Amino acid sequence: MVDILHRVGVISSVDEVYTALTTIDGLAGWWASNTAGNADEGGVIEFRFGPGGFDMKVTELDPGKKVVWEVVDGPEEWIGTEISWELKQSDDFAIILFAHRGWREEVEFMYHCSTKWATFLMSLKSLIETGSGAPDPRDVKISDWH
Repeated sequence: MVDILHRVGVISSVDEVYTALTTIDGLAGWWASNTAGNADEGGVIEFRFGPGGFDMKVTELDPGKKVVWEVVDGPEEWIGTEISWELKQSDDFAIILFAHRGWREEVEFMYHCSTKWATFLMSLKSLIETGSGAPDPRDVKISDWH
């Protein structure tokens, strides 16, 4: 199995980042404008994009420290994978250790998703630092897959 891993620092507190990762309004502000569902542990969050969407089951919430989802619906390559954010404070920065784990194989779609995750993590950073993110459909388009 292969994983997508990223690290980004946000000038804020881990609590602000945690809120952006665990509320429907927060998630809609940086990842997908069309976000609905239940962001509580055990709930399912529905993210809808132009070409499709993802359903994520919230499997772990540790306030200010960790958020974990299991992909329960979406592209075949994503189903059963795990998405997590580990948070830690380092001076003025909230450090995000992002992982999208459990890809069955290294396919071209994984390369695309790795780049898109990076752009959306920068959208999260922008939302928290400036008040304005770039969620779908205002995100950076990187290819014909969006």
